[in-house]
Amino acid sequence: MKKKRYLFMPLVAVALLVMSGAGTALGRGPDAGTSPTSVSAAASDGCGKAPALNSGTHTISSSGQSRSYILRVPANYDSTRAYRLVFGFHWVGGTANDVDSGGTDGYNWSYYGLRRLADSANNGTIFVAPQGINNGWANSGGQDVTFVDDMVRQIEAGLCVDTAQLFAGGFSYGGAMTYALACSRATVFRAVAVYSGANLSGCSGGTQPIAYMGLHGINDNVLPISSGRALRDTFVRNNGCTPQNPPEPSSGSHTHIITAYSGCSSGHPLVWAAFDGGHDPGPIDSGGSGWQTWTSGEVWKFFTQFDSTTPPPPTGRQIVGGQSGRCIDIPNSTTANGTQAQLWDCHGGTNQRWTYTASKQLMIYGSKCLDASGRGTGNGTAAIIWDCNGQTNQQWNVNANGTITGVQSGLCLEAGDVSTANGTKIQLWSCSGASNQQWALSGR
Repeated sequence: MKKKRYLFMPLVAVALLVMSGAGTALGRGPDAGTSPTSVSAAASDGCGKAPALNSGTHTISSSGQSRSYILRVPANYDSTRAYRLVFGFHWVGGTANDVDSGGTDGYNWSYYGLRRLADSANNGTIFVAPQGINNGWANSGGQDVTFVDDMVRQIEAGLCVDTAQLFAGGFSYGGAMTYALACSRATVFRAVAVYSGANLSGCSGGTQPIAYMGLHGINDNVLPISSGRALRDTFVRNNGCTPQNPPEPSSGSHTHIITAYSGCSSGHPLVWAAFDGGHDPGPIDSGGSGWQTWTSGEVWKFFTQFDSTTPPPPTGRQIVGGQSGRCIDIPNSTTANGTQAQLWDCHGGTNQRWTYTASKQLMIYGSKCLDASGRGTGNGTAAIIWDCNGQTNQQWNVNANGTITGVQSGLCLEAGDVSTANGTKIQLWSCSGASNQQWALSGR
């Protein structure tokens, strides 16, 4: 890594920045006071859609300014999988590219070493490196926190993100910005890691709990370890942890000591990592610094303890019978060509989720289409699933009167034998206006 890029600003400038503005509170969901533990895993609006963003530099208008960030999307991105989103903030004089590229250590130190660990674990993570104004994070008037809000909205709309799995980390001035987010966006971010930070970007709010990890060198001559302790103690209080003076290594010991606080409220752990070293995000116990540091592994472990086991909700809409109140369903979630659709109790599973495409197909599983069996046009023709092929027997008109008619046959989709029971077969029949031929598309 390029240590010369980690040089901080003159102390006069630091004093001025301490007095600069901080962000306003913005909660996720109806209650901005909700703690992170009550935020359930949820897929963003970008799930199930073609990605609107890709890896590279993006610009966005924020607070009347053109701002930029670098996005790093996994090579095997899957729009049906909700991804963790990790922000990496640069130090003063550094750039978004320094964080994304990893500097002289390259890929191994990209995003403070977290990208390499995410890739090695095949652990779906989208990374974003924002660019600070004048290569810093003064957060004047809260504009940098607003910038983060704007990026989150854009990324969640364009990609599939687990909205309960947002994380932030940064070194030095980037650590100060991370702390500002911990204070003002505790209901948006699940956890943060502050490398050698201080209160330079403000702490608007600063009363809600959030999972917090602080890392600091005992011999830091740029931002003294007392600054890091003060940030830590904000969240010792907020998280309800038992106060203590955690042990720290002695100077010259070439060691680090990690302390997990006890008594913290559920879902809000606090970890303090003190090391024998200076102003450095990548200390090595044997001396020096580099991507082989222990810090990346410890931060990665801290973040990934919150992995969600809840899958994203399926995309598409349910087709609900007007007579039965039951859904058009594919039995046993099979994907086999020729399987006839049926009525079944609505449960929202993927075998009941249909997407009505611009080419008038009713698509399920992302590749199968509702099909008039054998290209049939007569009463009793079975409604089956088949590989989507664009033929007219796979095209349907969803009509304002509640009927669904085959483009090829003109016949109506109906529940056979005017039945409402589970397992009733779905077929085509001459349109009669009967209630077993009435359907409503439900859900998003």
